[in-house]
Amino acid sequence: MNDKTLQCITLCLADSFDFSKLCDNLLATRRAVLLKDALLIEHNQSYSMVFPYGVVVHWNVELDERRKLQMRLCEFANAIHKNIQEDNFRYLLNALENRIRFDCIEIEAGDDDKKLLAVAHAMAQSIKLSSFERQALETIEKTKHLPVSLAKTGRINLSKKELAKIRGQLFLTNSAIVLKFDLLDIPEFFWEHPEFQALYMQMANYLELKQRTDILSKKLDTIHDLLEMLADEQKHQHSSTLEWIIIDLIMVEIVITLAEKLM
Repeated sequence: MNDKTLQCITLCLADSFDFSKLCDNLLATRRAVLLKDALLIEHNQSYSMVFPYGVVVHWNVELDERRKLQMRLCEFANAIHKNIQEDNFRYLLNALENRIRFDCIEIEAGDDDKKLLAVAHAMAQSIKLSSFERQALETIEKTKHLPVSLAKTGRINLSKKELAKIRGQLFLTNSAIVLKFDLLDIPEFFWEHPEFQALYMQMANYLELKQRTDILSKKLDTIHDLLEMLADEQKHQHSSTLEWIIIDLIMVEIVITLAEKLM
């Protein structure tokens, strides 16, 4: 490894931050600047970049500084993750050109903070996408027995309440990801700084954001199809119950009629 190579750490701490309150707090107490949809905090020749969707990217930040900032961020976090996801990268400043070579991010000299922010946007989206992927996969894994049961027996052996709870959980997972899916779009930062978008796209391609987003969409389609199947099964069970009630009522009426005739 090159002696000049530095370390970059990306952390997904929570579902989101209360970003306006967080910015008010950090802008007043630290060397920080708000750049459209990210908060850039300068340490001693290093940076932390905070994103509203619960992610922070540290560029060569000391462990103590990272821990102090993380405690502050968690004060403004919504749904802090029990298992914090982490990605690690190596990077090199003052390189001959902007490129990713041997898993090392090389950055040309000049506008270091904005170039690092351009790359950080892709990193932050990647780790958030990993969080979405894990949610979708866990939901599919928990409910994979339902299609198997339907294929083997022709029905799902669950009570109406249990079925409704599973549908609710599936819907929560599906809607939570879909509603936040726009996080994976090109960030607003590049509307004002289009000169750095090529660097962002280079990192996004390296992290395969588009391919992974397409795969996630297919997983969400699977969840949606499962929701539809459960809804149909619930309707079938309800209709079947009503049919038996009607049959029982008819039988009772026949018995009463016969009894009256015999009397």
